[in-house]
Amino acid sequence: MKNATLFTGYQSDFLNAERTVGLPILNADQKADLAPVEGNGNGIVNYINYSLMLSSSHKFPFFTATNIDGIDFKKVPRKDNWRIDSRVKNYQWGKELYGAARSDFDRGHMTKREDVQWGDNEAIASAAADSTFFYSNAVPQHKDLNQVVWRSLEDYILHAETKEKQLRVCVFTGPVLSERNPYFVTKINSDSVRIPILFWKVVVFENRDGNLCRVGFVMGQESLLIENQIIDQSTFELESISAEDELFMDFKDSETYQVNISLIEQLSGLTMPKATDVYTDDRNIKLVLKEVDISNDNLESDSLEYQIGYSIDNIVLY
Repeated sequence: MKNATLFTGYQSDFLNAERTVGLPILNADQKADLAPVEGNGNGIVNYINYSLMLSSSHKFPFFTATNIDGIDFKKVPRKDNWRIDSRVKNYQWGKELYGAARSDFDRGHMTKREDVQWGDNEAIASAAADSTFFYSNAVPQHKDLNQVVWRSLEDYILHAETKEKQLRVCVFTGPVLSERNPYFVTKINSDSVRIPILFWKVVVFENRDGNLCRVGFVMGQESLLIENQIIDQSTFELESISAEDELFMDFKDSETYQVNISLIEQLSGLTMPKATDVYTDDRNIKLVLKEVDISNDNLESDSLEYQIGYSIDNIVLY
């Protein structure tokens, strides 16, 4: 790949040279499903300031891992340049999915474009931003999730916390890849594509006392996909679910949640880097923080700005 040598990827010693923050650890099934990477035997796909690992069966990332530098952030113009990464050519969905009939969803960045826009100069920041436009970094997200609630969380992490307080943070993001995810209504080259309904994000940072901390968030798009007839409900099996799966099925549309990291690990199958959990929730409400509920109905209401603002105010980072 052209300029592949520039893709140094996620740095585990980014926060502190003496205390590393490694990548999430795949479980046994995920390791067996890990997509091979041309020229790299460990399955890690490196870009500028971020890395990812892909599922060969789902053709979406298990996770992306991003270093964000609030001190060296650069503002550069957005230049959409979506393309296939030839190193993992057969393990990502491209135009055939996002341009298909009934594909009423966005190419949702897992690593946000602006998150990697940092470096010694604008040229590096611009190249980093451009490197987020590989299809390997994309997962279908309904526009009302991607452009409203998901974006509000991403902007909060980058602008209100990382830039404003000149922090360095590590962010891990991904979809919940499950055999229980519903199928897209349109087959792609005769293949049925499962569309993720849940997305998670984990932020690892050093607090004011120098302690390594982490917080986690989850969002869902199930109802949005159903209401827009993007998924085939007949393929969404609800019977014979276990107690663990009930948590999975209880997510509602376009809701933003701050949750225990253990819950994200349970849903994703990944083991997250160890750190102190700043936020804990002992309430028996499964995953629902009802006060930040956002649905199709109130996306169109005057209360949206209040709801998003309220959810951000209640996020616990310190």
